[in-house]
Formats: sequence, structure tokens, C-alpha cells
Amino acid sequence: MAEGEKIIPINIEEEMRSAYIDYSMSVIVSRALPDVRDGLKPVHRRVLYAMTELGLGFNRPYKKSARIVGEVLGKYHPHGDSAVYDTMVRMAQEWSMRYRLVDGQGNFGSVDGDPPAAMRYTEARLSRIAEELLTDLDKNTVDFRPNFDESLKEPVVLPAGFPNLLANGGSGIAVGMATNMAPHNLSEVLDGTIAYIDNNDITIEELMQFIKAPDFPTGGIIYGYDGVKRAFETGRGRVMMRGKTNIEPSEKGSDKIIVTELPFQVNKANMIKATAELVKSGVIEGISAVNDESDRSGYRVVYEVRRDAVSNVVLNQLFKYTQLQSSFSINNVALVKGRPIVLNLKDMVKYYVEHRHEVIVRRTQYELDEAEKRAHILQGLIIAIDNLDEVINLIRGSRTPDEAREGLMSRFELSEIQAKAILDLRLQKLTGLERDKLKDEYNELMKTIEYLKSVLENKELRMQIIKDELTETKKKFGDERRTEVLFTNEDISIEDLIPNEEMVVTISHMGYMKRTPLADYKSQGRGGRGSKGAGFRQEDFTEYLFVAFTHNYMLFFTEKGRCFWMKVWEIPEGTRTTKGRAVQNLLYIEPDDKIRAVIPVNNLENEEYLNNNFILFCTEKGIIKKTPLEAYSRPRIKGINAITIDEDDQLLEVALTSGNSEVMIASTSGQAIRFHESAIRPMGRTARGVIGIRLSGKKDDKVIGMVSVADEESTVMVVSEKGYGKRSQVGDYRITNRGAKGVKTLQITDKTGKLIAIKNVTDQDDLMIINKSGITIRIAMDKLRTIGRATQGVRLIRLGAKDEIASVAKVAREEEEELAAEGEIEGEVIELSNEEISPDEPENENPDETGSEDEESNN
Repeated sequence: MAEGEKIIPINIEEEMRSAYIDYSMSVIVSRALPDVRDGLKPVHRRVLYAMTELGLGFNRPYKKSARIVGEVLGKYHPHGDSAVYDTMVRMAQEWSMRYRLVDGQGNFGSVDGDPPAAMRYTEARLSRIAEELLTDLDKNTVDFRPNFDESLKEPVVLPAGFPNLLANGGSGIAVGMATNMAPHNLSEVLDGTIAYIDNNDITIEELMQFIKAPDFPTGGIIYGYDGVKRAFETGRGRVMMRGKTNIEPSEKGSDKIIVTELPFQVNKANMIKATAELVKSGVIEGISAVNDESDRSGYRVVYEVRRDAVSNVVLNQLFKYTQLQSSFSINNVALVKGRPIVLNLKDMVKYYVEHRHEVIVRRTQYELDEAEKRAHILQGLIIAIDNLDEVINLIRGSRTPDEAREGLMSRFELSEIQAKAILDLRLQKLTGLERDKLKDEYNELMKTIEYLKSVLENKELRMQIIKDELTETKKKFGDERRTEVLFTNEDISIEDLIPNEEMVVTISHMGYMKRTPLADYKSQGRGGRGSKGAGFRQEDFTEYLFVAFTHNYMLFFTEKGRCFWMKVWEIPEGTRTTKGRAVQNLLYIEPDDKIRAVIPVNNLENEEYLNNNFILFCTEKGIIKKTPLEAYSRPRIKGINAITIDEDDQLLEVALTSGNSEVMIASTSGQAIRFHESAIRPMGRTARGVIGIRLSGKKDDKVIGMVSVADEESTVMVVSEKGYGKRSQVGDYRITNRGAKGVKTLQITDKTGKLIAIKNVTDQDDLMIINKSGITIRIAMDKLRTIGRATQGVRLIRLGAKDEIASVAKVAREEEEELAAEGEIEGEVIELSNEEISPDEPENENPDETGSEDEESNN
């Protein structure tokens, strides 16, 4: 080891982590992702800047590509020459760029994948539209930074006279992320940008009236609009592209399929070769020959169809098996203030307008500064001309220029700049005509200064300037759309054809589901006796019954912890007497699984709604879990795992909460716990959860229900298996820690049986109690008075010796009170009066007399 050197031990894990993060950020920021303002990666920006520094304007002679590549490498981009040349080549290819930024001369490759000629053979210069990106670069419109060796300066971003990111798109692979942005029609983009300036609150849907869809340089057809819409709204989407085809009769008496335009980024030669192989192997039938008849005028690929084949069938096979139909996966990731962000359509327009506004401000300030400097000099020259004889005598009498300058400054109160300008004045400026020109120039300059100051003071005026410049750009470079948009049946949503009506959704204990229009239920006077419904099997009964709109999503949760999705309108419609259709035939539910909860949600696309609502799970063993609704916002046909369930456990209840609710859980032993939802931290979708209530340890003790309540004014209803129950205030249950044993909610005896249900109710609710023999009792909650917590309660229904309550459901009266009375559920429907609901024995309002009242234990 040399003198003065020392070895510093470094943790290799930390060093590798640090080095990889540094490398990742370098690739993301300085190589792979475009800037949202000018739509360029650093290498593209450096090529264009180096070309403008070389004076390679669109109206100047071409220069060798090798000369340009050398300029970029030596001054701004210290990487391989192939990286720079490949970049320049792509910017010159009309099938790669919607609006070429480089005007190339020579062989720059072909759509068949032929490579370009070496850089020593080709020549290039800036295209006309590229100069719009560089306009006003010399007017301090953007920041400059040192190059790699700090010997020169390069622009951080270009002024960008048009939204290049939208117009030309781009692609790149960084570390851990990638971008793939589609090109668009410049006329549409400029119209959309102007519309955004006019109304900053414009919606994406309204913007899509101007920017209709991607517009690829190779033309073709966008087949289906759903992917385009999704990409515009979220920044990610999959656009299906097809080549433009037509069927013509051939001279042989058969048909031929003519392809005149290709999908974007499809290699024509490879496509023809792959098609020939598929025809040879018999995958595609009905084609006798494939010919490439393309020339300078455009693409023309001809598929000869056999006489015994149907042309449309052959064409569909080509779409299915070849690149004549391909997809473009949009992933709008760009750098915004140095950070990679996924951008929707409005985001890209907004950030461009913000950038352009900053350019206008800086350009105006620069022009104002320059105008004021010139006006200052003109003021001095005019003073000198007005006092010409005295100025000449002063200069003539001075021994040195410095003495003359000092004399002018002191005599006429001029600045050093003005005095120097007078000394540099040419004699021809002293003529009368030139004197008038100076005064005219000064007067015009003062008007310009006044206008520039007004621009800086008025944002609306600056925005009008942006609009005027964009309009002028559209006149110069706007063109017609090349890519046709073909709507499919999938784009016409069936949901749009279905009115958003209220539906009564019922799911029976045996798993039969249906929906019935709420309007179909006739009003019926209260107290009547209903009829038996003919639809259900004798041992079946309605277990879930609620009202939802046809456009709502339904989330189905099963005992095994699976989650499934369905729109309400997708549920089969039935009458009051039909039993519906088995859930197993509508959802991918395993035969031994069962629906445990159904939750209607408004939509699965509003991010604020998804992130501010939670799904709360509770299992029979007292495990509870809270997960953001967003985790269940991506429907899959075969469902997903919603919660991990232990082998000896099963999902019992699921609720939708806002994050500010209180949770109550009850067990068969008559214990109930109340705690705030904040005691449960949000977890991932497949997490198991935490202990919500600690059970007694008895073999048959289990959780029978969970409710979420908003405040202490709410009431809860508990029901036992022998027909007893009571309604109590939530405030009677004091708040404890999550995981405690809870407090007594019902005095459990042999006469009451175990607790089987807990529901949160209001005076506007009815309770439907269904016993195993099929009898249904409907109880109005406003007729059931609120009583103490640790009491035995009142008898709600008289049961036979061997009968027990099978199910308890809560029904909103104003919407569904006719359901039971109209025979919705198998069995009699009886409405009880307040007199019929009476204690079987005196209530015990003193908790201390019921035995142990509070059996709590904290974790």
C-alpha cells in the first residue's frame, strides 16, 4: 500500500444498494424517460441542439451524419456513437415518427427492417417542424446546465413550440419502469391544448372531443375504442391496431386481399414471411399466394385467396394469427420536475401549457430587458444629436477617448454605456434622415416596452399569446388524421342501454339469486297476511335482501375468503315468485363454498372513493381485518383471494366502512365488544388479520355477527336461537380495546338459547326473522322499545318445540316493506303489533343481578 493511502472497510450490501440506486436514478432521469415539457429524452435534445449549433436549419445545406454524431459525442453526450446515430436515424424515419424532427438524405433504413447506411454515407439537417422546438432558445427561455466536462452549456429542456410529447410519443425502458407513449395528430393536439387554455376545468371526456385517439405514422386502423379511452383517463391502456385492407376481385376469378397500411411498428417483411409459414403449415387456410407489391408510392401487400375460400373468413384468420392485427400498450410515464409520473391526457396538456407559459414569461422579460437597454442607448444618442455642436467640440477638445467619455457623462448626465455609444457613432448618423430614424426607432421602442410590460402584468394576455402561436403552428404543420378509428360492439356498453333503476336483489340460503324491479312490488296496507311464494324449495329461504341500482357493482365474499364481482344488471331478472338462478352458475364459486356477504359499491374507478373506503372482514374465530377498497377495484372473472382464512375458520361478515366507524362483534355466548375502527390498521389483500374479540374458549363458542356503527345514538338488535331478542343503545356498550372478551349483551339461558344474530337498526328498519320451518316474522323497529344491555330481552317469536330461528335479516321499510308481504320468502309473513312483542318475564335492568357483567381482557 502506497504511503498516505489507507483501506476503508465498506459493507458490500450497503455499497451495492447505494450504487444500484444511483445507477437507477441516472437511467430514469438522464437516459430512458422523456421530459413532459418538450417530450424529449436527453439524447434527442442533445442531437437537436448540436444540429442547431452547427447551423443545420431546414433551409441550410445537409451535413454528414458522422459530423453531427461527432459534435454530439464530443460536446454533450459521452456515450457510444451508435446510440446517437440510431437516435438520429429514428427521428428521420417517416414510419417511426409521426412528425419527423430530422430531415435525412440517403439510406435511413426501411419499414422492412433494413438497417440504415453507415453514418459516413448519410446526411442530415433539422426538419422544419423541429425548429419550432428550438425557437427562442437564445432568449433565456429555458435553463442551461454545464455539459459532462463543464466546458460548455446545454439546455435542460427546449422551449417546445408545440406539444411534442403528445404529437410524437416515445418509448423507453428504465430500471423498474418503462414508458410507451403513442403519437397523436398535431391538429387535434393543438385544438385540445387551446380548449384546455380556454377552460382549465375541462374534463378528459371533453378533451377527447378534440384529441380523438392516437394517430400512427403508418396509418392503419384502431380497432375498438375502450383501450384508447382507458389510456386517456388513466395513462395506461391497450390499443388494438389493424392494417387497412380491402377485398378486390382478381383476374383469376377469385378474390385478393390488399393491405395498403400496416399497424404501427410492424415489420412488413417479417409479417409476410410469418404469414407464408402459417399458410404452409395449414394454420391459415384459403391463401394461394402472398406478394409484396410495395413501391415508392406506398405499401401494397397482396394475399391471393383460393376460389373455394371465403375472403372474409381468410381475412379474420390473418387478423387472428398474424401481425396484421397487433396491439400497442400505452404507458404514459414521463418526467415531471425530475420525477417519473404516470400521466393521463389532461395531465400532459396541463404540464405543457405550464411550460409554455413559463417560456412566454421568460422570453417577454428578456425582450423587455433588451428593449430597455436599446432605449437607454437611443436616449443618449438623441441627446447627443440635439446637442451636436457642443458634443463635437467636447470630443475634439479631449486628449483621450476616456477623457471624452468622462466629459460626456458629466456634461449631459449620461451613463457610461450611453457615452460609449456616442463615441462609437458613425458620421452618417448625423444626417437629418438618420436623426429622424433614431427618433422613430425610440418612439416605436417605447411602445414595445409598454406592450411587453402589459404582457408580464396580464396572465390572460400571455395565454392569448400561447393560443395565437399554437394556432399559427397548426396552420403551418397541421395535417389530416392518418389512422382511422373503428368502433366495435364492445365500445357500445350494454350498460349504457340499461336504465339505472332501483332493483331488489335477493339471495337465498341455498344460493339462488335474482333481481326484481322495485316498482314491481305493489303497495300493501300494513298488518296483512301474505301468501307463500312458489319459487323456493321447502327448506330454502331468503338470506340476503337489499336494494341497489342496476349500474352498481356487487362484491361477493365467500366463506373461504374469495371475492367476486358482478354488476347488478348482470344478475338474472325474475318475478316475486321465481327462485332465481344458482350463484354457482353466475360466479366461479367452488361447490363447497358459500356466499357470506354481498356489498354494493358505487363504482371502482374513482380513486378518492376507493382510497377513502375500506372493506372490514370478520371470521367465526373472531379475527378481524381492514383493507382499502382499492385492493378490490380490479375485477377478475375467476375472483381473487380477499383474506387468508385459517383451516378451522370461515368468513362470517364483511362491511364497507369510511374509516371512521365503530365496530361491534358478538359471540354465541352473549358477549359483545365495541371498539373504534382506527384500532385496526389497514392491511394487504391477502393478510390474515388480527384478533377482534377473544372468545370464551368453549368448544362451541364462535362469533355470530359484526356491525359497524356511526355514533352512540345508533341501536343494535340481538336475537337468540329460541326467539328472544332486544334492542339496545350502542352507548350502553362501553368502548374497550380490540382483542378483549367484551361485555354481556344478552343474558343467555337454556330458555333463550345461544345468540345467533346482531344487527344495527333504526326506526326506519324492519327486522325479518325466519325460522327453520319457513315462518317469517316481520317486526317494525319503531314498535320495539329500547331496553338495557345485559337483560334477557323479550320474546320475538314463539317457536315449536323442535323449531329454531334460521336467519335474521334487516329490511329498509320505505323501500322493501312489501317484499315479505308479497310472498318473497317461503312461509307465512306475519306483522306483529307492539302489544304482541312483550317480555316473557320481567326484564332485569340491573346488570349486576345477571351474573358477571364485564368479562374483559386486553391483549
